[in-house]
Amino acid sequence: PEVHALFEELRANPKVAPPKSLKAVLRPYQEVGYSWMYKNAQLNLGSLIADDMGLGKTLQVISLLLKFKEEGYLDAQQALVIVPTSLLTNWMKEIAKFAPLLNAVTYHGAKRKLSKKADIIITSYGIARIDLNLFNQLDLYCTVIDEAQNIKNVNTAQTEAVKSIEANLNIAMSGTPVENRLAEYWSIMDYVNPNYLGSILDFTESYSDPIEKDNNQNRLEAFRKVTAPFILRRLKSDKSIIQDLPDKIEQNYEAKLQAIQAEIYQKIVQDTLRDLARFKDDKKKRQGLILKLMGGLKQVCNHPYQYMNTGGQGPEQSGKGQILMDLLSRIQHQQEKTLIFTQYRKMGNLLLAWIKARFGMEPMYLHGGCSRKQRDEMVDAFQHDKQQTIFILSLKAAGTGLNLTAANHVIHYDLWWNPAVEAQATDRAYRIGQKKNVQVYRFITKGTLEEKIDAMIQSKKALADRSVSLGEQWLGDLSDDDLGDLLRLS
Repeated sequence: PEVHALFEELRANPKVAPPKSLKAVLRPYQEVGYSWMYKNAQLNLGSLIADDMGLGKTLQVISLLLKFKEEGYLDAQQALVIVPTSLLTNWMKEIAKFAPLLNAVTYHGAKRKLSKKADIIITSYGIARIDLNLFNQLDLYCTVIDEAQNIKNVNTAQTEAVKSIEANLNIAMSGTPVENRLAEYWSIMDYVNPNYLGSILDFTESYSDPIEKDNNQNRLEAFRKVTAPFILRRLKSDKSIIQDLPDKIEQNYEAKLQAIQAEIYQKIVQDTLRDLARFKDDKKKRQGLILKLMGGLKQVCNHPYQYMNTGGQGPEQSGKGQILMDLLSRIQHQQEKTLIFTQYRKMGNLLLAWIKARFGMEPMYLHGGCSRKQRDEMVDAFQHDKQQTIFILSLKAAGTGLNLTAANHVIHYDLWWNPAVEAQATDRAYRIGQKKNVQVYRFITKGTLEEKIDAMIQSKKALADRSVSLGEQWLGDLSDDDLGDLLRLS
């Protein structure tokens, strides 16, 4: 009866007045999210806010922290916010803008000092792990983790460190709470409300295996019911949530392999199939060879130079390169802005050279080697400088946390084969603040593994839409027959 009464109280979600000093007007769905987290907090329960990327999760959580401040919860205790390094600046700016009453400090860098007077301490996942003992000396009212998929892997030192930091209350934020397996969801929920879903073994037996392996709808429904009170997920595509966001129009652009690409492609396939025959009974070796093969073929589809490191470097050697130059010419003529995503640093450098040669301007290029300061300067320049019309971005360095609504064209030069990662990148432009329809172009080389894997992913989307998205590891477990079909040029 007590548990039932608690669940009923959680479901009845009356609006809570926003903080008096908040310098923003919450949209109706943001007010619901903020009220929901506040209500959970009053019951000493954590929350996972999993709104679609770009719906303003940060503002909702800042509103909650400000409410805690106004009600005295942060007088004797503090709040700790853990984020990817790339989001440290963003959090400080958002707090300064919307909640200047909050005394927030960043704890990062070589000369970092821990303030016991600040209301909010903002740090990175890496520092949380390194300085775990220091954080455990603080008296924390709550911890917040942004991009919570950073603790999706159960047994890593980073996940264990974050979960071991003690506070009255834990709040997680993630636009993609499950990227690959339900075990990731368990890990995040185990942080939000420890032990609520039992041990990982219990969870696997009760939910993961029946849902993922057997497609058991009863278990799926039970899973949804048991987790519903503690996760809030709204989608941008739901017009009842947000009416003033423009449309997102996605289209595949098909490229043809050039002769040099086809020749290299065939040779890689033949060499790898010969090697696979030698390791038929060694599953680990076989899986490694297949994944290496996939990576090599993706690079050839991008541009032969990316794989070979020799030969011509111009766009004419690549079907994708030719399509890109033609597409960019049309967009540039319209005087609109474009984001180009690639997962390869070398490919980004080729794109840089092509654009400079064709348009006489050097686009910015954000990759893993850029400092936080450089990243912030590039984002600011792209958003406000009319001369900056093309922005090349590494998928890993720029897939999350950036607001690039100045662009209304998004080009995926190569696909990650994980729909969640691709969507995160697209949502740098497709988010609140976007005034134009967003055109998304997915480059796929016709007749190659790119086209075939994309078709496989689309056919498995039903699984992804049930809360599980696909990673790339499954490719390594393909049977010989499936592999043969996948690699055959058509």
